[in-house]
Parts: sequence; structure tokens; C-alpha cells
Amino acid sequence: MITELNDRSRTIFRFIVDTYLATGEPVGSRTISKVAGLSLSPASIRNTMADLEQSGLLYAPHTSAGRLPTEQGIRLYIDGLMQLGNLAQDDRRRIEAACIV
Repeated sequence: MITELNDRSRTIFRFIVDTYLATGEPVGSRTISKVAGLSLSPASIRNTMADLEQSGLLYAPHTSAGRLPTEQGIRLYIDGLMQLGNLAQDDRRRIEAACIV
């Protein structure tokens, strides 16, 4: 599914998940436009976030909040990490065990 996302969507999705994992807080379009180094307006970022929300990868805890990754979004992110590089089987099992909800 992540391969079905365009570069903009992948970049924004990764930024949201990385930021959420670091802070535990929703991530807003304004934060993304200022910190992610993208040359996009907050409105363009919001449109992409809305697409990611429709795909089931993000959700908004309330109307004026930023977005958080869904369980499906976190799973997709972790699956993508698991495909990168050569992880040792023990590391792979530890990550899988930590991600089981």
C-alpha cells in the first residue's frame, strides 16, 4: 500500500509517524510546512493529509487537531521498516513483539 502512495504522500506520512512516535502528539499541517522542509503550503499538506485519512492511515482526534497515525498506518510504517536493510531475526522478532497491540 505504501508503494501506492506518491512521493508527497509518503513524505508527509513518514513525517507524521516519526513526529508522533517522538512526541505522542497530533501533527498539524503548519508544523509539517515549517519543519519538514517541504515547499508546500499548509493547505496543500492538509489536502494530502485528508487523502491519507481517507486511506485509513491517519485520523484526527477532533476537528481542529492535527493528525495521528491509525493502527493500520503504524503497521504499514513498521512493515516498511522491516523491509529495509538486513535486520537480524532476533531484532525482527523484538520489533514485531513490541508492535503487537
